[in-house]
Amino acid sequence: MRLRRIAAADEAVAHSQLVVHEPEKQKGHWQELFERGQAIELEIGMGKGRFIIDMARLHPEINYVGIERYPSVLYRALQKMEALEREGQMPLNLRFLCIDARELPDIFAPGEVECIYLNFSDPWPKARHANRRLTSEGFFARYDQILAEEGRIEFKTDNRELFNYSLETAAASPAFQIEEKTYDLHRDEKMSAGNVMTEYEEKFSSKGNPICKMLLRRRRDQR
Repeated sequence: MRLRRIAAADEAVAHSQLVVHEPEKQKGHWQELFERGQAIELEIGMGKGRFIIDMARLHPEINYVGIERYPSVLYRALQKMEALEREGQMPLNLRFLCIDARELPDIFAPGEVECIYLNFSDPWPKARHANRRLTSEGFFARYDQILAEEGRIEFKTDNRELFNYSLETAAASPAFQIEEKTYDLHRDEKMSAGNVMTEYEEKFSSKGNPICKMLLRRRRDQR
């Protein structure tokens, strides 16, 4: 589906105080952007921001960074935050980045991130585009550079082919191991406990379609 460009998005993103500009300068100093020094968690490809905003509101003890490469999509998240601000409910433990995820090692220092969320990532179905998938070997290597010793990756998708591919690349990773997995998250009592849904997840699962999820942690021999 072609992304619809929003004329006001570029300027809104460029001037928003919620968006971190020149993020490379924050490498190793991300805690200084927040009121409290606490664990940092990322969502890569956050879309319109429902998941990361809900997480920030539910967990004030954690600092969150939402990453979205398209200004027209990030703009929708900024609008949600503005609405919450007017209601006096905007979370203060959330910032945004408008970047390509390939830049992550240039932006975060080793061990600076506790968790990475990948929710309904673009499947890039053509084989020649496999290296663009956020669960490819190359991206796992990037996550290895920024995740803490006890860091984890949580991946959700409705695309079974992408999920099977991700299971294979995760199993082959020298840095991570699969701790848990399910092909039907909402019927898995253990893995669905505390699940926070994205807008897409709610719409898709309401039609009875299963959601796949896997949880990765560092290999024990790498800790």
